Amino acid sequence: MITGLVSLRAQRFVFAFSSSRFTRTMATKVHAIAQTGFGTGTNELYDRARPSYPAECLSYIRQVSKSTAPLNIVEIGAGTGIFTRALLAHSEWATSIGTLRAIEPSDGMRDVWTKTVDDNRSSIVKGTFDNTGVEDGWADLIIIAQAFHWCPDYGKASVEFGRILKKDGAVVFIWNLEDRDGAGWVAQIRDLIEAHEKGTPQFRLGLWRETFSTPEYISLFHPQEEEEWAYHLLASEQIVTDRAQSKSYIAVLPPDEKAKVVEDVKSILQRGDGRVWIDKEEGTYQYPYKTHIVVSRKK
Repeated sequence: MITGLVSLRAQRFVFAFSSSRFTRTMATKVHAIAQTGFGTGTNELYDRARPSYPAECLSYIRQVSKSTAPLNIVEIGAGTGIFTRALLAHSEWATSIGTLRAIEPSDGMRDVWTKTVDDNRSSIVKGTFDNTGVEDGWADLIIIAQAFHWCPDYGKASVEFGRILKKDGAVVFIWNLEDRDGAGWVAQIRDLIEAHEKGTPQFRLGLWRETFSTPEYISLFHPQEEEEWAYHLLASEQIVTDRAQSKSYIAVLPPDEKAKVVEDVKSILQRGDGRVWIDKEEGTYQYPYKTHIVVSRKK
């Protein structure tokens, strides 16, 4: 859950698509690092360590659909339910959700979702971006939180999205990311942990932008709309070290390498370059973050 939201400002953000030479493996529908790094035994830490989503962002998503009737929502890559819980609890969504069908390939994540989401409007099943099991034309909205960068086939996913959406439906992609421009210590920690990515298709790389130039996407959807919010969360040494360890590519490291990462994170925090204290006695300070939303409306 988000705590200590210090400041929030909406910013219009426009990105130019750029091609990538990144080669994705198509051997499985779920990336091997995602399978292991988010596998059983890692999910409780993930659910505890990862942030929720700003209320302003959830309000923005509600405005994507102009329907006043309760909405049919498909959440793909629902994980442990962090976004699901935030959506279900948000005041503007209280009467806006008819049925929420969550899709998640990880058995461990689905288990945590089932334990932490308690709402009779929602359910979760196993599935992937290109195989949701949802019937044709059922969904008003598809929401994908902190997950689409793992998609192995953007064209197939676009076809599946188009199939299950109603006419005038939309896909909403949303990501949180530590803001390396917000403080020196954040940039240093990101440099430290991102050195372990090992070629995984992380959100920051923008490889997911290839989606918007695929023939399947172009035939089914309008050009994407983008927004970004910058704000601060509550940070402490425990929060920052747990969050670093919740990254899939850190979770898969051998114990000695993972311990070295934690040690290096703590050294960075001890220096605290650019840190802005919230309560120095309690050891809490601002954690600069950004949330990025992309909306793709069906033609």
